[in-house]
Amino acid sequence: MVSTTSQYALRALTELAGISGGEAMLGRDLAELADIPANYLSKVMLAMRNAGLVTTARGSGGGYRLLKSPKEIHLIEVVGIFDAPQVKPICLLGKGDCSDCDPCSAHTLWRDVRNAYIQFLETTTLADIASVPKALSVEESQQP
Repeated sequence: MVSTTSQYALRALTELAGISGGEAMLGRDLAELADIPANYLSKVMLAMRNAGLVTTARGSGGGYRLLKSPKEIHLIEVVGIFDAPQVKPICLLGKGDCSDCDPCSAHTLWRDVRNAYIQFLETTTLADIASVPKALSVEESQQP
């Protein structure tokens, strides 16, 4: 439901959230860890810097760092930067005037899905998704 750009942004931010003490991470390292093309990452990070989510510094000790605690960054803030129309109530069939008073044929069914999606983005923080442990490999899960 989110664009590739939003996925890249969330991946980059989860990597930054995992850095202790708010240290900075170089763009090339972040691109490698998050598996994002470096040129694409720089555009994504520029948009997030302009939105006040990250800061950048050049030189020794430079790189990207979060401006807020991961607990204070809700996913809707990130997704809204890149997918603004998708985080606003929209008609599934593209009818602009679709509402409870004047519903399209899909309105009732879509409203529940749309509302659950938006609620997820509004209530889930970067800390929530950054703290999820990575899945164990098959070998690790079979060890006693």
